[in-house]
Amino acid sequence: MTERFDCHHCAESLFGKKYVLREDSPYCVACFDALFASTCEECGKLISCDCKDLSYKDRHWHEACFHCSQCKHSLVDKPFAAREERLLCTDCYSTEYSSRCQECKRTIMPGTRKMEYKGSSWHETCFVCHRCQQPIGTKSFIPKDSQNFCVPCYEKQHALQCVQCKKPITTGGVTYREQPWHRECFVCTACKKPLSGQRFTARDEFAYCLSCFCDLYAKKCAGCTNPISGLGGTKYISFEERQWHNDCFNCKKCSLSLVGRGFLTERDDILCPDCGKDI
Repeated sequence: MTERFDCHHCAESLFGKKYVLREDSPYCVACFDALFASTCEECGKLISCDCKDLSYKDRHWHEACFHCSQCKHSLVDKPFAAREERLLCTDCYSTEYSSRCQECKRTIMPGTRKMEYKGSSWHETCFVCHRCQQPIGTKSFIPKDSQNFCVPCYEKQHALQCVQCKKPITTGGVTYREQPWHRECFVCTACKKPLSGQRFTARDEFAYCLSCFCDLYAKKCAGCTNPISGLGGTKYISFEERQWHNDCFNCKKCSLSLVGRGFLTERDDILCPDCGKDI
């Protein structure tokens, strides 16, 4: 007695018929298509086991339906891109979605390296220094007037030179007497401490911090012997080549302030009229 060979699903005999094995079980073509065949994304029909099934991310197409949604050219064995569930050939994708190079104005093809800066894009080979035309790549660069410069070229062509060290100023810097300085070069002539952001003054065109200026050039108070800077509206009294801070111009005996009052002198001392009446 002949052993039976039937479709696993409908039990129809498969002798002399085309069938498909799935997990070691035979199925007639009709049952296999009904149970397991994928539906084509393009035409909505089943992809029979007699047809080639092309798949991408759990989506399926007949070979004849697998084409660019824009130009309808076949994508079989060709590179393609997907956007919003649409399949596009590289040409259509580039035309519709790809960036354009800021330099050559041509499309930057998908998959190629591009350089981006503040919303603009360049081909890697187009992103070059405006002056020397050498590729910038991932090196530091400085933009100026819609052009990009490598750091050495920018320094040669545009950067101000520090009046002290004669080297380019690429970031920050200060201006004094209409001349540019590096912050680290603009220092007190005497103690060499940085003056940027600090109060300072000058003598004979040389800059000094207030402390050094007072120590070197300020008159000394005859009362407390500390310097009288005269800066920032500081008030002082001057008499016969001697100076006093306003707060120090007091009677030697009773300590009464003599600012705006009459006074007498006894050798190096100053006295109010009451204390000096017995002189």
